[in-house]
Amino acid sequence: MEQQQSYPQAGARVLVVDDDPTVAEVVSGYLDRAGYVVDRAGDGPEALARAAAHRPDLVVLDLMLPGMDGLEVCRRIRGDAPVPVIMLTARGDEDDRILGLEVGADDYVTKPFSPRELVLRVQSVLRRSRPGQPSGALRAAGLSVDPAARRALKGDTELALTIREFDLLTFLLRHPGRVFSREDLMREVWGWDFGDLSTVTVHVRRLRGKVEDDPARPRLIQTVWGVGYRFDAAGAATAEV
Repeated sequence: MEQQQSYPQAGARVLVVDDDPTVAEVVSGYLDRAGYVVDRAGDGPEALARAAAHRPDLVVLDLMLPGMDGLEVCRRIRGDAPVPVIMLTARGDEDDRILGLEVGADDYVTKPFSPRELVLRVQSVLRRSRPGQPSGALRAAGLSVDPAARRALKGDTELALTIREFDLLTFLLRHPGRVFSREDLMREVWGWDFGDLSTVTVHVRRLRGKVEDDPARPRLIQTVWGVGYRFDAAGAATAEV
């Protein structure tokens, strides 16, 4: 009972998609014991069907699936609804991990992995995907963020952000002018003191693609070479001069 109480999202529905029945069974067992409602699928079409029948709160998705790979499954699931996705990959190639993040995965775990660590990742992503406590809207440089409603606008246009992109934008808006290293952002936005820092790099690039007028020449989310990133609220005004 104590273990289940430590997970604030107990009862959330998690869809586990993996063609290896042993991996799927172990992952499902740990998630079930943590208090989650678990669905399982062994391939892409089954995953899409189960997601359509019962919308999951989060998907644990293997990259290497027969037929339709995990990248395509992720694209299709996220095309229907902003469902958080944690990608599983047996590959050590950084390009594969980055591809998963580029199509909208919120996190990834490389096989072989600790099931307990995966449960903690699920907990972290779900916690950050839920509306937070009421707080004032943040506005700067034509952007506005409502943390409680988890909505972000550029002008009058709502931005389609993943969970991590939203958290990253919110954090930067709360600390304009300050420089944060990738390690800082990994700790403050992802909630981890360790991890692949390319995750931060990819999310900064994706966020720039959505908030910058010219992502190739970013004025809002600036790179401070050798240090990290800074949100420059005056960037938009400079661009208009």
